[in-house]
Amino acid sequence: MTTEQGDQVSPQVSTSHANESTVKRPPPPETPAAVQTRFRVIAAFWVVIIFLGFPIWWKTTSIYRAHLPIEEMVDWADGKACRPVFPLEIHLATPSMQPIEAQYLLRTTQHTLDDLNEFAAHHLRLKLANDSATVSHNAENGMEGAINAEAQAPDTTLTVRLLAQEGLAAPRSELHAATTQLDVFYPPSQVPVPSSSNSPLSAFIAEELQRLYGEEKATIAHILSGHTGGLDSTSPQLAESISRRLRRSMKYAETYHLSFSLFTPGSEPSSWDIEAAVKEYLSPLLQAFEPISNFTVDTQVQLYANFAPTAPRPEYDEAESAWTLKKEDLSAFVNAAEWPLNPSIGNGPTINFILYVPDPSQSPLIVKENRASSWIVPQWGGVYLLNPTLSNAEQGGQSNPAHLSHDSLGPAFMTFSHQLLTLLGTPSTPASLPLRLQTSIRIRAATLLLSASSTMGSLARLTESLPSIPIPASVASSVSTTLSHLGATCSHLREGRFGAALASARVAETEAERSFFEKSMVGQVYFPDEHKVAVYLPLLGPVGVPLVVSLLKELKRIAAGRKARRAAAAA
Repeated sequence: MTTEQGDQVSPQVSTSHANESTVKRPPPPETPAAVQTRFRVIAAFWVVIIFLGFPIWWKTTSIYRAHLPIEEMVDWADGKACRPVFPLEIHLATPSMQPIEAQYLLRTTQHTLDDLNEFAAHHLRLKLANDSATVSHNAENGMEGAINAEAQAPDTTLTVRLLAQEGLAAPRSELHAATTQLDVFYPPSQVPVPSSSNSPLSAFIAEELQRLYGEEKATIAHILSGHTGGLDSTSPQLAESISRRLRRSMKYAETYHLSFSLFTPGSEPSSWDIEAAVKEYLSPLLQAFEPISNFTVDTQVQLYANFAPTAPRPEYDEAESAWTLKKEDLSAFVNAAEWPLNPSIGNGPTINFILYVPDPSQSPLIVKENRASSWIVPQWGGVYLLNPTLSNAEQGGQSNPAHLSHDSLGPAFMTFSHQLLTLLGTPSTPASLPLRLQTSIRIRAATLLLSASSTMGSLARLTESLPSIPIPASVASSVSTTLSHLGATCSHLREGRFGAALASARVAETEAERSFFEKSMVGQVYFPDEHKVAVYLPLLGPVGVPLVVSLLKELKRIAAGRKARRAAAAA
């Protein structure tokens, strides 16, 4: 009995001891000093982060964005800031007319011109060449006033000299090819008088002026509006000619590099009078282009310059008694892989001119369709096939001359000069080269004005769409310079000072390109915000999580303590 009771009590005692051993004792309560220390440590970390770390990070990673006049830039791009106009001042010289007759002729001709003009941005303004008002103004203000008046005066585009000639049935005109002068010969009986309602002489002068500047007007309308269909007087042939010329011409640059290359498939010719040819045939033209662009010239001679392996070979034409190249094969004529032709030298584009002397066994070499010996490669350069006249000894030995003389280079360099005019976008009319160069100045000024304005609009849209890219002070300075010169260009155009307008437009285009292609801005365009997150997250994650969790625990402890004190106070 006793044993059974002992057996029954023993398990109960052992079970109670096991329960006591498995119960975990709570940790001792933190002392107020430990709690205060932990709070101070966490607070110290956050104070350093907020008042030291975050300002340093903000300062070192902040992006400087200089102020840009966005609205003004957009207005220039949209054409709201300036509507370019081209008033051409034409002087009438009337040595054989009375002042009253000359004034009446001026008024009637101007009225006829205004009626014929359908493009308001381009208009002709007539003025008597012996205007006494200008002379008296210069005399009153002295030499300094004369100089200032000349600087502020519009450019004289054309001088029309009216010459009476007996025996004429109707007026006729003669344009000087080397000057900006148009001679109009008229019968004395056609001198307009105030009592007449219409004047055949005025109508003739107006029609001649419209014809002289018809291509320029259509070209400027094409540039400003993007098409020539807005002018009813523009024929489809002229519109196609303008579009083809603009497609073939080089992009405008302040400096062009002209590279003249002599290529031959054999060892001769190995020399040429290039300096004399350039000086005689091209130097006058390059000097005339100085108000528009500058030029540098380099030359080279390449012997054993063969056709490309994939280029079609010339074919002999029995009817022409010559070797011929097809038009569709001209694009593969230049062996760009083996011929040393640099696409660009320095900052400006290169215009290549190739003088190719074929082998005597393939001479003469011409283009089959039009029997031409030259052609233009659009926006690149020109090629001329020189088939030298061989002497009897050279014909027997089947060899080219060892040296190309100045006279033999004449036709080639005359062709190169015409090709250069085409590649520079010079209009084909009128026949006077100075007038065509003046037209080029106005066309280039309009082109640069629109190009710089468009660049300003692109820069404004870029800075607004990408707020993370920096805008350095240099960009703001370039933008300010661009807008200033755009305004000057528009003002010069409005007042007829086209040379000054082109000079300002060149500065505006240069500064606009510099601001848009700023290196620091271009680099940030390809560094989006996702990349920044990918860089910061691995660094801040391991450090930020413990700090945030400890801060939340402290805030929770403080809230619980306040709640407990409120409950005790309520009890």
